[in-house]
Parts: sequence; C-alpha cells; structure tokens
Amino acid sequence: MIERILGILATFTIGVISSGGYLGIALLMAIESACIPLPSEIIMPFAGYLVSTGRFDLFLAATAGAIGCNLGSIVAYEIGKRGGRPLAERWGRYVLVGPGELDAADRFFARFGNMAVLIGRLLPVIRSFIAFPAGVARMPLVPFHIYTFLGSWPWCFGLAWVGMKLGDQWNKSPAMKAAFHSADAVIAVVLVGAVVFYIWHRVRGLKRH
Repeated sequence: MIERILGILATFTIGVISSGGYLGIALLMAIESACIPLPSEIIMPFAGYLVSTGRFDLFLAATAGAIGCNLGSIVAYEIGKRGGRPLAERWGRYVLVGPGELDAADRFFARFGNMAVLIGRLLPVIRSFIAFPAGVARMPLVPFHIYTFLGSWPWCFGLAWVGMKLGDQWNKSPAMKAAFHSADAVIAVVLVGAVVFYIWHRVRGLKRH
C-alpha cells in the first residue's frame, strides 16, 4: 500500500514539472522548503534531466528552484516567529518533521547566526529546516530572503546539473536506449526508490523519539 502511495508521489513530482514547467519547479521546491517531505534531491535532478532534452534552461531551472525555496521558507519562518518550538513539535510529526531535525537547525543557527541561513541552504537536511530558527530569532526579512536565495541557487544548480549530465548519458548511450524504452521510465524508478528511502528514514527517526 505504501509503495503505491509513494509511487503516486513520484509520478506527481514528474507530472508537476513536466506540465508546469519552471512554475512547477518553483512550486515543488516551495513545498520542500515548507518542511514537507518532498526532497529537492529528487525535484531538481529531474528538472536537470529535462534540461538535457532541451525542455529547460539550466540557469532558469536553478533560478526557479531558488525562488521556490524563498516562497516555501516563508511558511517555516512564520511558524518559528509566531508559534516557536512548541508549535513545530506539536504539528511537525504530521509532515514527518521530528525533534532531531529541529535540534540540528537550532544548533546550526545558534552557532552561525544570520549567516546560518546562507550556509545552511547548501547543506542536506539543515537546508530544509533552517528557516524555522531564523523565524524564532525574528531575523529581518530582507537579509533572510537574500541569504535564502543566494544559498539555495547553487544547491538547485548543482542538483539540476547532475540530472542534466545523467540525462545526457541516457540520451547518448545506445546500450541504455536498448535496455529502456525511455529515460522517463528510468527516472520514475529512481524517483520511487528515492522517495521510499526518504520517507522510511523519516518515519524511523520519528519512532525513535
């Protein structure tokens, strides 16, 4: 049952990007930055694959992803600003956000201050939750959004670049084309596996707490 649900989620990701274009990338990255488990490690590589087919421009795809990060971060920022840690702990489990992720983001922000938003956006896990302690600390919105964009753009670009290069190989390799009818099928299998692992890892983390 859970495999079917996760398969639908992966198909949803592909469908949103394929039909929504740059707006679809921004929407999905906004969801990810709102602390909802839809990993950028899945979203941006598929966008990069579409760069390899000529559908997207690499720089525009990365920019759309970074804009989405800014939009989604507003949600986590406002939760931190208005409700603080108790609100996040009460409702976070419903989107698979556990105390471990919140603790890591809190420690990171306490160590680096406002620059944590810039640095944290380049780090797995931390990047998805760093907006929350920024909201708790009531970091001014203008630098918050500037640092969020500047930190998110290289992350989005790097993941899209990897997807683009992999897509190039799938498109150029006769052996791969003979083995699979389309690169989309390969991407779909990879996405399903990645989402299954990601959700399973989050659920295990919540059970431990």
